[in-house]
Amino acid sequence: MKTLSSKKSSKKQSQLINELTQISTENQNQDTLDIDLLDAQGILEKINNEDQKVAGVVKGIIPQIAQAVDKIVTAFAHGGRLIYIGAGTSGRLGILDAVECPPTFSVSDKQVLGIIAGGDKAIYKAVEGAEDNQLLAVDDLKSAKLSSNDVLVGIAASGRTPYVISAMNYGQSIGATVVGVSCSYNEKFTQANDINICAVVGAEVLTGSTRMKSGTAQKLILNMLSTASMIRSGKSYKNLMIDVKASNEKLYARAVRIVMQATDCDYDCAKQALEQAENNAKLATLMVLTGLSIEQARSSLVKNNGFLRKAAE
Repeated sequence: MKTLSSKKSSKKQSQLINELTQISTENQNQDTLDIDLLDAQGILEKINNEDQKVAGVVKGIIPQIAQAVDKIVTAFAHGGRLIYIGAGTSGRLGILDAVECPPTFSVSDKQVLGIIAGGDKAIYKAVEGAEDNQLLAVDDLKSAKLSSNDVLVGIAASGRTPYVISAMNYGQSIGATVVGVSCSYNEKFTQANDINICAVVGAEVLTGSTRMKSGTAQKLILNMLSTASMIRSGKSYKNLMIDVKASNEKLYARAVRIVMQATDCDYDCAKQALEQAENNAKLATLMVLTGLSIEQARSSLVKNNGFLRKAAE
């Protein structure tokens, strides 16, 4: 005879199974039903065929991604932050995008943050129950001091993750701009955000394995959000990473090369300018382009909000 608790558990499982049937990424992919019969090349061709569909799906939602970029640029201009939050693979992708911003664009590690359900240990190992903990999401955002100046990006492939939906609801309640990134339509998820970015990539190669096409779509979207926002904030010159932080030998060499590419000067000139500019590629480039002193170049960049093209003109 079933106990009351076991009946409740069975009912909850039944409800969850019904939910999963409504999620497109949980459907069986009709093109990969024979994947377990194929050799290595055949399997890889199946995966590649599915991967090629992802970019087209993302292309179709560029208008929504652009809306989010505009909000992020405004937030940055007013001292706000970009904060990603997710569980499992989605959370890890947010962290990955966040940690790449400081070396690429020389921004503070507090300007773009990544939060994952279960904390730092969840980056390496799944934390049981974390994605279902709605109170934890609010606590995590309070710890991060989420404010109305920030843009919160909730990431959930399924569009149903309780932790993420709770986080977005809290973000809306305090007036933050809330963006939702998902790969399956969900009414609760849509209601919990201000800008809904939904990349419906369809059934995965392996049923429910959202680290695959869904993960690829999310990575593409996060790349676009951060990179476009940084470019719009003056963090590039032409298509060069003009604000790269020369924190190791490879990045220093890249900074020298950037100055050379931006100004058509030779190695010695670029290296000397970088030394004078204390390894600041943007400052060094402006000095070479205009002949300004370091003080004048720094003042010009401040006056032009960090946009090198404007300062050089």
